Amino acid sequence: MSTLVCGSLAFDTIMVFQDRFKAHILPEQVHMLNVSFTVPEMRRDFGGCAGNIAYNLKLLGGNPVIAGTAGQDFTPYLEHIKQQGLDTHLIRILPDHYTAQAFITTDLDDNQITAFHPGAMFMAQENHLDGQIPSDVHWAIVSPDGLGAMIQHLEDLTRAGIPTLFDPGQGLPLFDAATLTRLIDMADYLTVNDYECQMVQARTGLSVAELRQRLKALIVTKGEQGSVIYHEDQETHIPTAKPRAVIDPTGCGDAYRAGLLYGLEHNLGWETSGKIASLMGAYKIETAGTQNHHFTWSEFKKRYQENFGSQIE
Repeated sequence: MSTLVCGSLAFDTIMVFQDRFKAHILPEQVHMLNVSFTVPEMRRDFGGCAGNIAYNLKLLGGNPVIAGTAGQDFTPYLEHIKQQGLDTHLIRILPDHYTAQAFITTDLDDNQITAFHPGAMFMAQENHLDGQIPSDVHWAIVSPDGLGAMIQHLEDLTRAGIPTLFDPGQGLPLFDAATLTRLIDMADYLTVNDYECQMVQARTGLSVAELRQRLKALIVTKGEQGSVIYHEDQETHIPTAKPRAVIDPTGCGDAYRAGLLYGLEHNLGWETSGKIASLMGAYKIETAGTQNHHFTWSEFKKRYQENFGSQIE
């Protein structure tokens, strides 16, 4: 059994400025801003929502298939993906574009200045799924990507009858009310954080109760307060798993979604699936970068029992 993971593939270049931006930016001169920061500390990570979700699902023993677009500079990322044993045949390389990339500079106050180049991501609608979905794909997720790609992929998966988790994430501002409502109606499951849930309600005019009526499940993450899974007429509250260190929260949401997909694949029920997702977020936050954490299945089961007082069913 495989799970199709649709979404972005990107490089994240992280730089640390060993000072504070406010000491170098004059508020009264921002209309003619011209500053340069020396950043002696830098790292380049593999990222993008599809890459992150697939990496985490593979760690759990899943069999994800990535559907996304990348550019002429994708070779090192592709080699990394293949080393993880991930299926790459639905990744389309666009030689006239660069892979999407974020350039993030952080100062000593944890303020950030980010430049994002979408590159090949904004051409992801050219990566058609019709007739390309492997026969063993039983689940799918549509995660943040180019607007046209998110719409097209959810439509393709709906026509193919594949149960799909819709994760609009940072792509939410791209949707108008009618389109967002239509995609929610096509999806089987919707996963958002608590802020995004408020955005969905504001954009569509639908309350949480009305969203629940349109979906098999609505999953809302709440950071340190855990998460809530609304399904049928129930609310399942999922506690957070305790991390051993708090290093980097980037990508925790993607790790959480991989846990949900693993639970769906194995029909584990929402409580167990949510707890697996919660523990995946804890593993991720302990490591810098979104695809640098590792564990064995026996280690994962032991930590699951330590955190939740029960074994994975």
